[in-house]
Amino acid sequence: MVSARPIDNALIEAELTRARARTLALVDCLTDGEQTEQVSRLMSPFVWDLAHIGNFEELWLLRELDGRPAIDPSYDDLYNAFEHPRWSRPSLPLLGPSEARAYDAKVRDEAIAVLRRADVRRRDEPGDDRSARLLSEGFVYGMVLQHEHQHGETLLATHQLRGERAIAPPGAGPPRPFVNDPLTPEEVLIDGGAFIMGTSDDPWAYDNERDAREVEVAPYFIDRLPVTNRMFLEFITDGGYDDERLWNAAGWQWRNENAVEHPEFWRPGGEGFTVLRFGRRLALGDLLDEPVQHVSWHEADAFVRWAGKRLPTEAEWEKAATWDPVAGTKRRYPWGDEQPTVEHANLGQRHIGPVTVGAYPLGASAYGVQGMIGDVWEWTSSDFVPYPGFEAFPYREYSEVFFGPEYKVLRGGSWATDRLAVRGTFRNWDFPIRRQIFSGFRGARSA
Repeated sequence: MVSARPIDNALIEAELTRARARTLALVDCLTDGEQTEQVSRLMSPFVWDLAHIGNFEELWLLRELDGRPAIDPSYDDLYNAFEHPRWSRPSLPLLGPSEARAYDAKVRDEAIAVLRRADVRRRDEPGDDRSARLLSEGFVYGMVLQHEHQHGETLLATHQLRGERAIAPPGAGPPRPFVNDPLTPEEVLIDGGAFIMGTSDDPWAYDNERDAREVEVAPYFIDRLPVTNRMFLEFITDGGYDDERLWNAAGWQWRNENAVEHPEFWRPGGEGFTVLRFGRRLALGDLLDEPVQHVSWHEADAFVRWAGKRLPTEAEWEKAATWDPVAGTKRRYPWGDEQPTVEHANLGQRHIGPVTVGAYPLGASAYGVQGMIGDVWEWTSSDFVPYPGFEAFPYREYSEVFFGPEYKVLRGGSWATDRLAVRGTFRNWDFPIRRQIFSGFRGARSA
């Protein structure tokens, strides 16, 4: 469940309001000119994301649920992510900042009116039609909410790419104090055997998380904590970026063609590296015990090979995060089924970036593995492929069109991920060269 209270219309309305407040805060801090410019070919102009959020909501909450005609049929093309790659979007006749806000507000007002007369409490049954499945326990509203929050994280990545001009995310505060547990080993042994992977009963889970099934894994070790800046600096100092033996062929080619020598946003200097974080240059020496972020899959893969380890598979990551070996049951989050709180994980841009590893001991899994939700997305060794019996619902373009070896799976969410858009079964994916995302990793090895 998404909350300790049952899913109902009032809960959904409150969450829609919270999501929109976050979105607007991330764009209202910019001038109109800044909202319409493109800061990187990797990202859209801010104003494209703003209107795309409204178009997605219109499609599902007004047209799909209520049978309404399109407010403007041209928007379906302008804000179709599959028709227009990010680098091309500034050339489109996009809505301006004030027009995009007016469009979003109109859609939202009408969507709330539809919501207030909808029945979202019923759980779907076998044989139910599409409309019943969409409304079952508010599934379509959960999809729209997660979509908006996912774009919130995208907006934060775009802010970071503004470089020296970037400003701190609205509402973010200082990091919490570090809580150390020196008695816990650096690695945790995870027993071999079966566990339940995926979900069949989470009402807001995406199609690529379904259905729950029994999966066997051999015994393995997994790092208790994500790899830190301190550890990654050792890899750099030891010549990790220059040792071809540590890289696969594609990674070595990418490293050489792009002259990659350190994580994105790091800069070497006379007194050591600095890290650019939302317009401020921070001394890496002050961030050594934070998880490394803005690293590609190729960099993560080279590091773990240097360390004598490997990246965990998706199944290994999920077992360490969600399985309770004593009870023989699956948890929604590492700590249990309780919704994330400020004591469990660093989520929802509460802080400006990740915080010191080990700062959330109450967020540990049943195996004692920490930091598996929040701080940084964690690369796994797995390709993004469907689970057995996969069924695309409610549309192919969320998951199915991305399946294949071109994408690697990330797990766990980051400091920029909202609590509604992450759980122990949630699957993210990206190209193995991507670094603008808030990505890190941890190591594993066979027992």
